[in-house]
Amino acid sequence: MELDFDKGGGLIPAVVQDASSSEVLMVAYVNREALDKTLQTGRMHYFSRSRNAIWMKGETSGNVQEVQSVLLDCDGDALVFKIKQVGGAACHTGYNSCFFRRLEDDGSAHVIKPRRVFDPKEVYGT
Repeated sequence: MELDFDKGGGLIPAVVQDASSSEVLMVAYVNREALDKTLQTGRMHYFSRSRNAIWMKGETSGNVQEVQSVLLDCDGDALVFKIKQVGGAACHTGYNSCFFRRLEDDGSAHVIKPRRVFDPKEVYGT
């Protein structure tokens, strides 16, 4: 494989897009093991920097991501995953995309998505 995990300290950024609309749903990281699990299962696995562990998207919420295709950049240090989002929400906050806010010129952020798909307190607890 032509991937360079060394540049990012063992991690490669993973841009995740909806395969049908090309909407960017989230950005996360994969290490070699997470990528291997993703390719073997066809479902997205990530490396959590805060938990220092591999996790499968949707293992708690049920909102899994089925991989349709994977694109590799020219330097081998970034990936784009085209996925089918099962369950409607890619974001742990309950929105369909992690990019549900717009940054204004004054530095403030405003929600631009009208509603959440689920209430994170109901899914993850407090």
